[in-house]
Amino acid sequence: MSDTFADSISHLMSFLKGMSVSIQEQGCVVTGAARSIGLAIAEKYARDGAKVAMIDINPEVTSQAERLSKEGYTAQGYIIDITDQKAVFDCFADIEQTFGPVYALVNNAGLVDQRPFEEVTPEQIDKIMRVNVHGTIYCSQAALKSMKTLKNGRIINFSSKSGKTGSALMAPYSAAKGAIIALTHALAFEYAANNIKINCICPGITDATGVWAEVSKGYTENLNLPRDEVVKKFTSKVPLGRLTAIEDLVEFVYFLTVSGDYCTGQAFNITGGREMH
Repeated sequence: MSDTFADSISHLMSFLKGMSVSIQEQGCVVTGAARSIGLAIAEKYARDGAKVAMIDINPEVTSQAERLSKEGYTAQGYIIDITDQKAVFDCFADIEQTFGPVYALVNNAGLVDQRPFEEVTPEQIDKIMRVNVHGTIYCSQAALKSMKTLKNGRIINFSSKSGKTGSALMAPYSAAKGAIIALTHALAFEYAANNIKINCICPGITDATGVWAEVSKGYTENLNLPRDEVVKKFTSKVPLGRLTAIEDLVEFVYFLTVSGDYCTGQAFNITGGREMH
């Protein structure tokens, strides 16, 4: 390799590094962090040197945080119901006291339900909205107070392909995820002056997750198809020929956390081409 070429590569790497933000020692919060996507995001943050607060209603979140701590990373688990605003505010106050100001929040926690629209009950609608929408609002309210002191921050909300085009047998869920997109737009406008970037991602069907397990079970029952046929049916709709992987989402969330400094108010599709608007 010539000295000139080596110097060019070195300058390029320095330039790219300058475009990213280090999250080392930064406070990062992930909801729905006991398992699956949320856990994978928390692990990514922790291994990059962040101080990670892991939130979930599932008690398993504490053992996962303890595991990361034993591996030498900084992580703490919090068992709370994100639909309880006071519990959320108290939790974030404790996080800030332990880790300092919150730089990044990933609103990953969510709930899915599948049934014919005319069979949906008020209780089911309320539960879907409270977990997916109210929980995101409460956690964002708490985090924004902290981020404003930093005059910097990132919020990454989880919407869905269903929030853009809807999904049959999942009307309340689709409505809730559509609300997340609108919320992301509104907050991005409101907090741009504080240098806080707020985006959301819209995954397609994500393999090896509890949500897909629940959805595929529902389609098996409602469409009267074997599970293998359900998987084949939905995979065939994806131009890139596979379902979304957890790693696809983790890497994009990480990009929005450390790069994407000129991105705010966006709803990014992570669908393999299944959703293109």
